[in-house]
Amino acid sequence: MAKTPGRRFNHLLSPLRKPTLFTSAFVVLAAGFLVLFMGGGARFAIGLTLKPMVEEFGWDRSQLGIAVAVFQIVSAATMYVAGVLADRMSLRLVLGGGLAASGVAIGLMSLVGAPWHAVVLYGCLYAIGNGAASITAVGVMVTRAFPGRTGLANAVVSSGMSVGQLVMIAVLAAVLVTIGWRSVFVWLGVAHLLLLPFLLAAIPGAADGKSPANTPPRSGHSVAEAARTRQFWLLVLVYAFCGFSDFFVSTHVVAFAQDRGISTFLAGNLLALMGLTGLLGVIAAGHWSDRSGPVWPAAVCFVARVAVFALVMIDQSPVSVAVFALVFGLTFLVTAPLNVVFVRDSFGTKNLGALTGLIIMVHHICGGIGAYVGASIFDATSRYDIAFALMLVTSIAALVLTLALRRPREVI
Repeated sequence: MAKTPGRRFNHLLSPLRKPTLFTSAFVVLAAGFLVLFMGGGARFAIGLTLKPMVEEFGWDRSQLGIAVAVFQIVSAATMYVAGVLADRMSLRLVLGGGLAASGVAIGLMSLVGAPWHAVVLYGCLYAIGNGAASITAVGVMVTRAFPGRTGLANAVVSSGMSVGQLVMIAVLAAVLVTIGWRSVFVWLGVAHLLLLPFLLAAIPGAADGKSPANTPPRSGHSVAEAARTRQFWLLVLVYAFCGFSDFFVSTHVVAFAQDRGISTFLAGNLLALMGLTGLLGVIAAGHWSDRSGPVWPAAVCFVARVAVFALVMIDQSPVSVAVFALVFGLTFLVTAPLNVVFVRDSFGTKNLGALTGLIIMVHHICGGIGAYVGASIFDATSRYDIAFALMLVTSIAALVLTLALRRPREVI
């Protein structure tokens, strides 16, 4: 029987129908990128404003360091809760609610007048919003949308943190010089709230069962089952050591650069340029992990950290400080997309949000400890030398533990 004209051209029209799902997945990718762009820039504002705030009020750096430490702990716990919720309910509600809470809290930081204000607003309220609208829920959303290229897709959205750090911190550094640190927090609050309507429109609701972002997760291990394995505890330790140095550097690098003779404007832009090198590092790591697994990208990350911590212990000239910041920035977000790949390959996707959230929770708690320890060491010695030595030791430990990880067979 001869083919009808409609049937004859069905094979030509079918490719035109595929982009509906394809485009939907990339809208999800764009939404995740923008959420992390905003959070990636905003959470570093405390490092940018650290020195002018303590100088205006006559505080010790450790007094503001307490707010950073509390932020790390509260946001870490919220990331775990957000991961559990992302496995079970609407991602629109989790991410949208987190973005709204972040905007209100970070905007109110412009009104602080005592250390406890910063602890409540930044350490608690902003931490809850930032933890909800974070890599944990975004990672679940993107992994469901891109099951075949999980590493690269998560690297692309994770790069939003680097781009946010690059763009927002560069802009805010200029605002800080010309207007003042309070305006930094005002504009951050406004930016969060302006993004919210787009985010709610872009992320599919829970009722949209055909959305790639809401595809039911596959089978895998529970948190309790994963916790009985060697692989899980190695991952926890690696991410604990990683977070300890991550947030020490991000909190103190601007103040450290200023201490070594770099101007406020250039020091702020050095933090922004760390976002640029971080963008290169995270994309390379995500692509590499899709080809050969996540172990080697993580190991190279820690080798680079060992090298730059050793450098800055020997030489603290402005050139060495810049090299230290930019190379560390290259490694800063490498482990973010690798966490999803490690967990997916080791334990499946049934509890992907809960397991990645638990590991990130440990990472951020240890990050808060690192930020506070660095501030305390500076207040006691007026230098960061002992802190750099401590970070060198923990980076060596992270490298050894990473090499002890095996590449698991993917759990289906």
